[in-house]
Amino acid sequence: MTYVITSSCIDVLDKGCMDVCPVDCIYEGERKLYIHPDECIDCGACESACPQTAIAYEDSVEPGEVHHVEDNKAFFWSVLPGRDEPLGIIGGSPDIGPVGVDTPLVTAIPRR
Repeated sequence: MTYVITSSCIDVLDKGCMDVCPVDCIYEGERKLYIHPDECIDCGACESACPQTAIAYEDSVEPGEVHHVEDNKAFFWSVLPGRDEPLGIIGGSPDIGPVGVDTPLVTAIPRR
């Protein structure tokens, strides 16, 4: 299980969650942040730091936002637009910096 960032983060990117994550498992796309499901230690620090209430435990994601559970995984395990391979295990967001692209789900949502 892991924490998931939902649609409330799209086009906001507050990054307060990134500041409190002790394992740097939150990564920056172009319009949204994503939590690496294999690097997250389930500490919950990110959830309380999010001013948009965009972060929830995987089992507690609101029904209308549940598609973000799989989309969050897809950010790391699918080939993103403009990339040749999945991101996979990275080992910490400072090691990669902003990725600059999002999943097709996020890209399809009109900008705010």
